[in-house]
Amino acid sequence: MRVFHCDSYILRLPAGHRFPMQKYGRLRERVVGELGPGWELLHPPAVSDGQILLAHDRDYLARVKDGALSQTELRGLGFPWSPELVERARRSAGGTLAAARAALEHGVGVNLAGGTHHAGIARPEGFCVFNDAAITARTLQMEQRLRRVAIVDCDVHQGNGTAEIFQDDPNTFTLSLHGAKNFPFDKPLGDLDRALADGTGDHEYLDCLEQALTLMDERFSPELIIYLAGADPHEQDRLGRLNLTREGLAARDLRVFDYCRDRNLPVAVAMAGGYGRDIEDTVAIHLETVRLAATCARGDRVMDSPAQLESH
Repeated sequence: MRVFHCDSYILRLPAGHRFPMQKYGRLRERVVGELGPGWELLHPPAVSDGQILLAHDRDYLARVKDGALSQTELRGLGFPWSPELVERARRSAGGTLAAARAALEHGVGVNLAGGTHHAGIARPEGFCVFNDAAITARTLQMEQRLRRVAIVDCDVHQGNGTAEIFQDDPNTFTLSLHGAKNFPFDKPLGDLDRALADGTGDHEYLDCLEQALTLMDERFSPELIIYLAGADPHEQDRLGRLNLTREGLAARDLRVFDYCRDRNLPVAVAMAGGYGRDIEDTVAIHLETVRLAATCARGDRVMDSPAQLESH
């Protein structure tokens, strides 16, 4: 299984900034410690201007590159502009694209960053500059590697940028499970949205995921799954407002990976959000996603149903 990471994922931020940037370095260290037979840790290429323009507006790309984002845009983004920010955004999207290419070849690929689903056609938002899943889907479609892509978004925040980019696009299906009252407060409709009440726990979440995957199966036949495996539905996440345990999040990952295995679907995994009160919780949740992706890559069935949560 190919796993993608680079030092550009770790952006230097002002002291006291609320984004847990250090999680990327800690996750890489944990993954290196876990590397077993069949695992490769690789450096992703940056996406090109042409690839970015498959999902984003030309003037917006120019403003990002030139450091000409407005103060309103920078406030919405939550990061200060720098050349390093632009490089990070290019590499994060490149990591998901590389993971998708690896998935098409080997069944599974993993990006240790990505999940930048708030970036819209012409705006940054919520720590997201370029939409990695959208760039990946559009690039592979443009290259005629495939036609139909499903984005299964299990970050606790709705992927408003992804929904905007793929509005009325019959070849890309967007599925999102997210907090009903959480950011973003303006949630454009995707193809299948499931908004969850504050405090939703493991079993209700897993039942909802099961139903959503079944509905997607009835409506769409993907050739690739891009899976955003956010750690932020965790009960100890500062921004999450849901109540999933670490075992529940592992069961979520297992359900998605079994869905892909049962249909012989390649799956590219991006880590997405995670803002744990204890950063080690976030790192451990992401690490478990990577471990379970490796199980999927071996072709093993890892879980039969959400009812097995207690025995997991």
